[in-house]
Parts: sequence; C-alpha cells; structure tokens
Amino acid sequence: MEERAPDPGVYTSLPELVRLKHQGQGFSFLPRQPIHSLLAGRHASRLRGRGLNFEEVRTYLPGDDIRSIDWKVTARTRKPHTRVYTEERERPAILVVDQRSKMFFGSQVAMKSVTAAEAGALAAWRILGVGDRPGALVFNDTKSVHIAPHRSQGRVLEILRSMVRMNQALGAALPSISSPERLNEVLERVARLAAHDHLIVLISDLDGADENTQRIVTRLGQHNDVMVVLVYDPLEAALPSAGRLVVSDGELQLDVDSSEEALRQRFSEAFEARLALARQFLRRRQIPVLPLDTVRPVAEQVRELLGYAPRASRA
Repeated sequence: MEERAPDPGVYTSLPELVRLKHQGQGFSFLPRQPIHSLLAGRHASRLRGRGLNFEEVRTYLPGDDIRSIDWKVTARTRKPHTRVYTEERERPAILVVDQRSKMFFGSQVAMKSVTAAEAGALAAWRILGVGDRPGALVFNDTKSVHIAPHRSQGRVLEILRSMVRMNQALGAALPSISSPERLNEVLERVARLAAHDHLIVLISDLDGADENTQRIVTRLGQHNDVMVVLVYDPLEAALPSAGRLVVSDGELQLDVDSSEEALRQRFSEAFEARLALARQFLRRRQIPVLPLDTVRPVAEQVRELLGYAPRASRA
C-alpha cells in the first residue's frame, strides 16, 4: 500500500514516527515516585523492571549488601556468605497497539489512532535506547501483526511501519466494524507470547474491556510487567452544547441536538463507565495507567506522567 500524503492529526507517517526518536528520552518505565493521574491515583508502580540472575554464593566482603546474606550457608559454615546476582539484560517488550476503527476518532488535534501510534513509537525508541528488546503486536478490527522482540533499530522501524500501515488503512469511508471482542482476543495472544519477564504496554481506548479482560490482564501481570496507556478524546468525556450536530460512524449518520442536557449527561456517563472499569481492575492489581488525550503532544504527557528521568538507565 502506498503511504498516504501527510495529513497531520488524521494519519501518521513513518517520517513522523521516526522523528519521535529524539523525544523518546527523559522518562523511565520505572518511575521513582508513584504515578499521579486520575486513573492510577496515588499508587506506587508495581513494575519490577529487569530481573536478577543468581550467580553464586561467596564469602561476605566489607561493603556487600547485608540484605543479600545467605543465612542458611552462613549458619552451616559459621562464616558470613552472600548471594551474588547480576541484572538481566535485554528484557523483551511487547507493545500492544490498538488501531481499530473505533480509534479513528478525534475532535480537536489528533485521532486516537494517531495518538496511539505516537505513544507506541515513543515506547519503542525508549525501550531500544535503554538496551532492551522492543517487539509489538499491532491490531485492528480483523487482523493483528506480531513483531518478535529484538534489539535493533531495524526492528523498531519494522514496528513503526506496521503501525503506519494499519493506521493509514483507517478511514470514514470504510464500513464501520464494531469489534469490542478483539481486545480480549489480542490479549489472549499476548499471554501466549509472553510467558514471563516481559514488559507489556497496552495502548488502547479499552473499547470492549470487561471481566474477561480483568482475568487476562491479571494472568499477564503475574509474571510480567504490565502498563496500560489509555487513549481518549476530550469530546468523549464531555459533549459540548453546540446545537444540532450530524454525527457518523462511517456508515450511518445521525442528527442530534447537543443542547439537550439529558443527551450530554448520557454521553458523559457512558465514558465514565469505561473509566470506572479501568480504575477498578487496574488499581486493584496496581497496574500503572497512563491516560493520554488526543490534544497535547504525546511526549509531553508521557514525561509528565512517568516523571522526568534524564539519567535513567533502565526502561
């Protein structure tokens, strides 16, 4: 498929996502402080980061961390011994990027699909920059593309191209496909791909999230680090009183009177219900949630939510 001409905010492009490489700095996926947001609340992040490999037990030396003393060996030998660990390198990561038709929506600056792609690009560049292995599972209403984790710039470019292809395939002229079940189907696939010690970043508007989503995410979080980037448009949170509006799902059109308070109330309640579900199951499992709107620059929001970390050496 030929790449569409640049149409900022409506579609993304490979050059735009490549340019984000220089903005994929100054934040860490392991914040030193709790993530403050309306969704995450004041909860400490449960992200563990890279694991530790056990190397050996040796005689305790001055300056060793007393928390690593092996008390069983110490008691048996009657001499202090410590356990030595080395940090695992090149942690694999899977960026789960939503490009369904419901993401092709935006009221001011960008479509949710573009914001999601930019968030995915930032994460990919950052993961590579700290020495880990970026991978991805990019999906739309009918298919998904898996890109296995690998530490190389070529792999990041492959991820970006996959996001661009799916992003540019979206359009209001296409038949509207409601596929809320796709979210759980994709997460089940992620669960099969990531047995343990992965960083999993779900970037989506969470359309279709339900109790089964909770079960899958819980299972993923037992042996992996999981983070959710919730993409939303301000119009979803509050429908303005702007008189009669014509709205479309890409197939049908509806004439509505946005000045009706009851309509605006129902609109807001539907959005709040989705947020409430996210708060409930993600807070309970202490999974960080980063709400990203479609108005402000993505890099600016990510740094604000994760905390500025100019010397961070770990994702």
